[in-house]
Amino acid sequence: MRGLIPAVALCGIVLSSLSSTPAGAADERGSITITFKDGHHQTLATAEISRIDLKIPAIVYKDGHKEKLKGEIDRIEFGDSGLNAMLPGRSHYLGRWEVGEGNGGGHFFITLEENGEARKTLGSPHGTWTLVDGEARITWDDGWHDAIRKTGNTHEKVAYEPGKTFEDAPSNVTAAHNTEQKPI
Repeated sequence: MRGLIPAVALCGIVLSSLSSTPAGAADERGSITITFKDGHHQTLATAEISRIDLKIPAIVYKDGHKEKLKGEIDRIEFGDSGLNAMLPGRSHYLGRWEVGEGNGGGHFFITLEENGEARKTLGSPHGTWTLVDGEARITWDDGWHDAIRKTGNTHEKVAYEPGKTFEDAPSNVTAAHNTEQKPI
């Protein structure tokens, strides 16, 4: 029951944003991704959605048909077209990344998990991460902050020492690559 109130509030926000969109602008909005508590995702084009019914979890499409949602909803994310559509999403950063230490020395590994947890093999091993403007931003328990970002066809890890923010000049920048193969 406690989870129902935030879900209903979220539904109101979704419906408000969809119903207040001028004709034709729904196509510019792009998509909605529903993430379920068991980890699976469902992505829908907003141009096709009439509403999301959370009493009996279902998507109601503009043509009138309904599709039941299977599972308990964890979150709903909004996607859009244009520049943001070209930026990597959360799933792009999941997995184990090999990154440089930044002092010209060796390397270590950062693992980014679906639930927002992060682990590393150097320093304090625990942190959390989120996607901001197409890059994975990691906040470590030891005060360091890292960002893994796509730069052309490669990736880099940008590190910020304790006391710095993601808006400051980085403490170091090294190459990064995901060691886990992703399906195409």
